[in-house]
Amino acid sequence: MAKLDELVTVLKAAGEDTRLRLLALLADGDHSVKDLTEILKQSQPRVSRHLKLLADAGLIERNAEGAWAYYGLAQDGDAAALAQWLITRVDDTDIERSRDIERQQAARTNQQARASEYFAKVAGSWDLLKTLHVPEEAVEAAVVDALGGRRVETLIDLGTGTGRMLEVLADSYRRGIGIDSSREMLAVARSRLASAGINHAQARLGDIGDVDLTAGPADVIVVHQVLHYFDDPGRMLAQARRLLKPGGEMIIVDFAPHDLEFLRSEHAHRRLGLSQSQMSGWAAAAGLVVEAVREFPSQSSERGLTVCLWRLSDKT
Repeated sequence: MAKLDELVTVLKAAGEDTRLRLLALLADGDHSVKDLTEILKQSQPRVSRHLKLLADAGLIERNAEGAWAYYGLAQDGDAAALAQWLITRVDDTDIERSRDIERQQAARTNQQARASEYFAKVAGSWDLLKTLHVPEEAVEAAVVDALGGRRVETLIDLGTGTGRMLEVLADSYRRGIGIDSSREMLAVARSRLASAGINHAQARLGDIGDVDLTAGPADVIVVHQVLHYFDDPGRMLAQARRLLKPGGEMIIVDFAPHDLEFLRSEHAHRRLGLSQSQMSGWAAAAGLVVEAVREFPSQSSERGLTVCLWRLSDKT
């Protein structure tokens, strides 16, 4: 139970129009200050001040990533429970709220469009580009090891890109499906699969942020170097969870937290890596549990990136 003065502080923090709108927006996923200023049509100092009050009251959490910070609803504690209670009572048809929802969707659409433009530019050299940042051979071997020598019925590779994971894991599935929103990437993937004689896998055009359930259910879902392109990786993970069979597994590969801002400005990254605590929280919210984690430090001291592989399993 919360002490009286603590509860009053929480109530004061939540009891303001803009701050209640912020709570409702963050209930639908993490956002940066920049996103929230665009959605609310308010100045950065004003939005930042409101966010600080909410964070100080324990209603939301702040995760710093280089020069940016992302905010999301707090997951634990009395303040978090109160925030959830308040959000369920917000009327989405309210004029201000409906405008916020519309602008939120527009912001996400614009972010996805920018990422798609980037992928179209680099599709032909994507695998070469990845080798600049990742100890790829070691990671690919670890992905294969994560399946433990099994051959599953259906494997789905979300954000398949050039289809590299479908190729690497070709002996591990009877039916493989790679989904990506970039036609240019899919053209490369289809060519690669055909050249390798992999006829039990196919590449499909689709939105991995709003998955088509007819692709599943899958025994294993692979999400390889994809989540950092999303403002809210947890939302993407929850979408992917919908494609998973009961008792199924996910293999997630992505960067550990880093401060290389050029990856955001020049390579369309939205998140500068994912922490172990973030992954555990997102997994739990999606009904999954982190079974194992492996880390692969960079081979280049200049870049200093570490790659992580998480193996997640369905808790049901």
